[in-house]
Amino acid sequence: MLRFHHIVRVSLFASKASTFPLTSVSLSTSIPKRTTFALRSQMTSFSSSSSSSSSKLLFRQLFEKESSTYTYLLADASHPDKPALLIDPVDRTVDRDLSLIQELGLKLVYAMNTHVHADHVTGTGLIKSKVPGVKSIISKASGATADLFVEPGDKVHFGDLFLEVRATPGHTLGCVTYVTGDASDQPQPRMAFTGDALLIRGCGRTDFQGGSSEQLYKSVHSQIFTLPKDTFIYPAHDYKGFSVSTVGEEMQYNPRLTKDEETFKNIMANLNLSYPKMIDVAVPANLVCGVQSK
Repeated sequence: MLRFHHIVRVSLFASKASTFPLTSVSLSTSIPKRTTFALRSQMTSFSSSSSSSSSKLLFRQLFEKESSTYTYLLADASHPDKPALLIDPVDRTVDRDLSLIQELGLKLVYAMNTHVHADHVTGTGLIKSKVPGVKSIISKASGATADLFVEPGDKVHFGDLFLEVRATPGHTLGCVTYVTGDASDQPQPRMAFTGDALLIRGCGRTDFQGGSSEQLYKSVHSQIFTLPKDTFIYPAHDYKGFSVSTVGEEMQYNPRLTKDEETFKNIMANLNLSYPKMIDVAVPANLVCGVQSK
């Protein structure tokens, strides 16, 4: 079984956020050489620190109530620059998020998405217009436009901390899960930002955007349930008032993913969910980093 956290390869591609369809080019050919060096350093370099890993990570879980979306703020608080990233920002709450980042004295480096969302417009485009230098990130498999594309096994570094990328398609073709590092000087227990692949006591629907219940089942069992059982699960949404779970809890109590694969596929085929009310607006916008045409 391929374990992405054992892979040290980093493969990044860059494109202009306004370009569509997507054209992948070498990172070094799309931005000035000076910027390339700084960006590669932030994404790929790692240096150990004598301070405890738990004291390094500044973490905030933020909520957007209309779409029930969680946005996550992570930063290396012990690094001189206090570099930070946002996972799954929402356009409606960008000002709130940026205000918090300013209050905490952080430097926002990346605005990342776990997938092309269908229930809200991502905040990445708006963030880029308000904070020069911030880079948007999404998976290469998503088919969306962003500054940087990640693939399974890539590591996104912010200061001395990093997130590894695991491919977890099934809700959409391009879903990824971002997992905190497994090194001894990284935060423990580990944290998995699962997007819509794995929710607390549930999972994302699989009936649109190239979704596949078979693929989702395999993704969760091979890429998330293989993490240590005390790994925290932080999903992109919750509709029942939960905020966090663990791998061990979901392996034991998730009413869908504890079933065998055929039962799971039958459950997903009979959800009879309504057409997402935001999909016709959200998906086109999110395919171009949330920047809607005027």
